[in-house]
Amino acid sequence: MTTETTLHHETRMLIDGQLTEAASGKTFENINPATEEVLGVVADGSAVDMQRAIDAARRAFDETDWSTNRALRKRCLEQFQEALESEREALREELILEVGCPRMTTHGPQLDGPLDWALRYPTKLIDEFAWEVDLPDAPGQMGELNSRQIWKEPVGVVGAIVPWNFPIEVTLNKLGQALATGNTVVLKPAPDTPFNATRLGRLAVEKTDMPPGVFNVVTASDHLVGEELTLSPKVDLISFTGSTAVGKRIYEKGAATMKRLFLELGGKSATIVLEDADFSTALLAGMGVCFHAGQGCAIQTRMLLPRSRYDEGVEILKANLSAAPYGDPQRPDVMMGPLISAKQRDRVMGYIEAGVSEGATLALGGGRPKHLPKGFYVEPTLFTNVDNSMKIAQEEIFGPVLVVIPFEDDDDAVRIANDSIYGLAGGVYSGSLERAKAIARRIRTGVMSINGGAPHGPDIPFGGYKYSGIGRQNGLAGFEQYLEVKSVAWPKP
Repeated sequence: MTTETTLHHETRMLIDGQLTEAASGKTFENINPATEEVLGVVADGSAVDMQRAIDAARRAFDETDWSTNRALRKRCLEQFQEALESEREALREELILEVGCPRMTTHGPQLDGPLDWALRYPTKLIDEFAWEVDLPDAPGQMGELNSRQIWKEPVGVVGAIVPWNFPIEVTLNKLGQALATGNTVVLKPAPDTPFNATRLGRLAVEKTDMPPGVFNVVTASDHLVGEELTLSPKVDLISFTGSTAVGKRIYEKGAATMKRLFLELGGKSATIVLEDADFSTALLAGMGVCFHAGQGCAIQTRMLLPRSRYDEGVEILKANLSAAPYGDPQRPDVMMGPLISAKQRDRVMGYIEAGVSEGATLALGGGRPKHLPKGFYVEPTLFTNVDNSMKIAQEEIFGPVLVVIPFEDDDDAVRIANDSIYGLAGGVYSGSLERAKAIARRIRTGVMSINGGAPHGPDIPFGGYKYSGIGRQNGLAGFEQYLEVKSVAWPKP
């Protein structure tokens, strides 16, 4: 097994085709959330470095043929894919160390899933997508017959701002779609997880034919360095995944330069289990809050149970969460590792205290595990007798906390599920597929699982309603959000 002592962590940023230190020479530490030990340092970029990267991306878009040369884009993305695969195992170990994600998650959405398709799908679309669409001839303003077409063209410079919870998954989805459509990119990774991004930068410059400036990586300990992307008139689109609070700030600050936006934000998703469902199967969904310690925007953190079977369901949930294996993320059997930082752990503990003070019943967990003195761990936590108006039912906790809410009938379940500012994901379980579909149609979310189905993949759009964001990732909808639409016409000869 690779260890942190044998891994090579890239410490430099990528700006204008060069691996480089910060202009100031400063660095910052990358902390292992499972051990609280320093993994290494990385360049601590500033606004000066970010402006250099923006200028490079602007120049690459305006002065090279990247935006129009589809064959070059396809070749570079295929080279990038091959380079990533050559370092798959090193990247796996690096993610476990800096993200604290359990090893088992890297065999799914943390690494292997996105690595297998996040670049391949948009690369395939380069040849298959309808870049020019013919419309029927039509009379012009003076009666002459016109030929007409719709052209799809890249937006320009994309500022990609990435969170710490699933950094490779989010980054590769942004890069694949933005680069395949002909845009240039400045990537700003989260301060908590910079090494995966700097590795991508090194591979891009060493293993691909991307012109300088097409792809840039700026690491920084200061979140506001990323705001340079939002404020700059040279950046055409912000592709952001993260909290709703930051998304709203980007929305506001980007208005001054009429930024195009893709915002994939928070969630407080609900799983509805109807009384005719198989509880032994359906209630396994409650263990989702233990997956990567609940640090996922689409994790269903509200469980809605029929009042007639509420007590029965609670007992099953307690048994399930009690059995969730958690601890050292290096262990292959662990599904729940640490939270990303002391700050995040304390935030989650604050929500648990709020739940108790609001009158919910702390049925399981709620503390820091005594057998794990090092690392930012919180026990799997279950709240029962929860009213949907409580803080723990309305706000995104981003930790291993499940709240269980009773409902009276189908209409009541729909009302409770929709009583949220968020609308990212959700689920419904029923012995009747038609009944489950009827419920799913009424839930105001962008992603909906029926009886355990997984609506996720390269060709299916992902994103939310309401405060959960704007736009979609993946599928044709995700591909097209990185494109502008140009309508053209000319007189027929």
